[in-house]
Amino acid sequence: MKPVHTLRRLAGATSCAAILAACNTVPQVPEIPKPTVGALMEKASQAAASGQKEQAVALWKQTAAAFPAEKAPWVSIAQTRYDAGQYGEAIVSAQEILVRDPNDQLANSIIAISGLRLSTRALADLSRQNNLSGPLRTESQDLAKLLRESLGETVLVPPQPAQASAAKAASNTARGGTPAKKGAAKARQESSADPFSGLK
Repeated sequence: MKPVHTLRRLAGATSCAAILAACNTVPQVPEIPKPTVGALMEKASQAAASGQKEQAVALWKQTAAAFPAEKAPWVSIAQTRYDAGQYGEAIVSAQEILVRDPNDQLANSIIAISGLRLSTRALADLSRQNNLSGPLRTESQDLAKLLRESLGETVLVPPQPAQASAAKAASNTARGGTPAKKGAAKARQESSADPFSGLK
């Protein structure tokens, strides 16, 4: 009887060893490679090229979240928003670039030009409403002077070709001795399209 009992014990131990060995050999699932910055940027660029700008911006934002130190996604967002005339959002995205690279010229350019365009709109609205007065006018004059000096220009917003020709026609009419009231009035009206003209 002893050999049978020993044989049973041996069979039990063997089956336990087999079960334990099966537990240790769990099938390994292949690791999915993480997407790279380049791959994500390429996907977003393809969306932008196909006209899906908002989808591209969403992908660039995902890239920025996945790789917080990268400025490339913010460069693309800032440029896209600027091209679409969404200057407020362009400025916010450009500031994100400067957090990562304080010397980035594109970011500084987008902030400067977008800010100037927003200021032009706001000043035009204030001029139409006759609300550009007091400290607001003084500060606007100081800013306009600083911009002129920085740009080396006497006129911040150059006149449109139609405005320039109307002003020239009014000047020629005045020199020729004929009444220039109509031409001068028209030139004044068209020059009011430049809100900086009154901030001398």
